[in-house]
Amino acid sequence: MRRVKIVVAYDGTNYCGWQLQPNGVTIEEILNREISRLTGEEIHMIGASRTDSGVHALGNVAVFDTGSRIPPERMAYAINQRMPEDIVIVHSEEVPLNWHPRYQRKITKTYEYHIYNSEMPNPLKRRYSAFVSFPMDIEKMREGAGYLVGEHDFASFCNVKTNVSDTVRTVYEIRITAEGPNLTIRVRGNGFLYNMVRIIAGTLIRVGRGFYTPERIKDILDAKERTADGVTAPPNGLVLVRIEYGK
Repeated sequence: MRRVKIVVAYDGTNYCGWQLQPNGVTIEEILNREISRLTGEEIHMIGASRTDSGVHALGNVAVFDTGSRIPPERMAYAINQRMPEDIVIVHSEEVPLNWHPRYQRKITKTYEYHIYNSEMPNPLKRRYSAFVSFPMDIEKMREGAGYLVGEHDFASFCNVKTNVSDTVRTVYEIRITAEGPNLTIRVRGNGFLYNMVRIIAGTLIRVGRGFYTPERIKDILDAKERTADGVTAPPNGLVLVRIEYGK
């Protein structure tokens, strides 16, 4: 028996997120089913990040245990023969049997939130960007984002259904870039609460549109209460870019 680590990219449009659910098709369900058929074993995937319904990924990480004789580094090619076009295994390798994608000493996750900011929507952007028709002040968004960098209690920036005892997280960087109508909010941190990046994006959008001052971000953060915050941005703009593990 050995443990195989895979890096998974997917278009989340047609899926109810990563995690198994009784009422919808998920990424984990597809992987479990197709790898089980490939190896002839009952496979149970362990994922690093349980992305929400409609959220995309370029570099989610998961592991599974198998007695298959397929070389771990070739497993990606074998699995991809069975995957639908919107799920791709971009890398596979063997890791120690006790290696867990969520419980490592140092983990850095990078997300991007994409916004199409124009008077009219672009139909080619609708699956992977949130549409905002009003002008946005990028400098004020950057100023507001500065209050979120560092170690903070992000209770105001997580869904009320979050079932965790510790809401303290560290955000290493928030970078906001613009190329024409295409805006990107790039967030790096040691971990994120349920809906946290989408709530950060939704709040910064309100700053950009002038509904909030940049200083309001600090007030929301200090409140440590979800009702103090703005809206949650739509899922289609969010991409899990990569997960990095320290040695």
